[in-house]
Amino acid sequence: MNTWLFRRFRDAEIRVHELNYLFWECTTRCNLHCRHCGSDCSMNSREKDMPLEHFLQALDTIPKKDIPNPFTVVLTGGEPLLRPDITDCGRAIRQRGMGWSMVSNGFFYNADMQQKLLQAGLGALTISLDGLEEEHNWLRGHPESYSRAVQAIGLAARCPRIAFDVVTCVTRRNLAQLPELHKLLSGLGVPQWRLFTVIPIGRAAGNPDMILTPEELTQLMEFIKARRKEGGPLKTLFSCEGFLGPYEQVVRDTPFFCHAGVNIASVLIDGRICACPDIDRDVFSQGSIYTDSLWEVWQNRFQPFRNHDWARKGACSTCRQFRNCLGGGMHNWHGSCEGPLTCPYHDITSVS
Repeated sequence: MNTWLFRRFRDAEIRVHELNYLFWECTTRCNLHCRHCGSDCSMNSREKDMPLEHFLQALDTIPKKDIPNPFTVVLTGGEPLLRPDITDCGRAIRQRGMGWSMVSNGFFYNADMQQKLLQAGLGALTISLDGLEEEHNWLRGHPESYSRAVQAIGLAARCPRIAFDVVTCVTRRNLAQLPELHKLLSGLGVPQWRLFTVIPIGRAAGNPDMILTPEELTQLMEFIKARRKEGGPLKTLFSCEGFLGPYEQVVRDTPFFCHAGVNIASVLIDGRICACPDIDRDVFSQGSIYTDSLWEVWQNRFQPFRNHDWARKGACSTCRQFRNCLGGGMHNWHGSCEGPLTCPYHDITSVS
């Protein structure tokens, strides 16, 4: 797509800001202890699971006439399958005429669970696989994590009723394993594979050795470029974490556009209303379902997500690509927000 036309499209999307993707951080409990976790989740999370009725009360503030088709609620965490009422959650969402999906580590996903989730209306699923066995287990902190994830991936990939994909966090340790992972996922019948890199937040901030060097990031881009060029049933693409300069529309289908606060919102575990759950919730939360209407907040707040002039600082203040990038993904602005934590465009162009 022509960059000028895409900017016109992006500006129109921002003006309309149709909410069609809502994350619900339904739990921060997790059975694994992932080294790259941005939320620092654990089995003994201090936060209690949000009661389903609290979330539904927030969801019901959205007028039925304003619910677009499709509209998807994404259950995330933590590990959503730790909730004993997970099927009740999905069923209640479907009864409101909305679709729902889930992001899972796959540990508890088996044939029996899949059938229960399908009966509750599950429409889409994402499972993580972060390397071959030794590497995945190291990153996830559990010796059975890999075998459980691969079993779950094979099961979900064979189910035609689920829109399914696999995500992989690419680190310095698993970068060389990507060709083997591609072969594995292709053999399992996975339709789509999304790759992303580490943002130094949460637990990941204490593991800087996982972050790709500029040369390694460029190597990742070339790997995705080659897989997309050769085609095949496994669609491979890079995530939406930042503007990529020469790799725009080469490793993704469309130019970079951070939809956080434009089409995407989230209800966090404590009731705060934000955009993607990985965004700095202390800086960018817009309200709370316990004091505000979710719909009113969506309609009348979220200004930092829809006007990025505030991001013209640090390296972004003089960057000639700012009008295309707008400061990159919102999850890259944490803490004092004096600049983005990472800049893939800078890293890639510094190599070339």
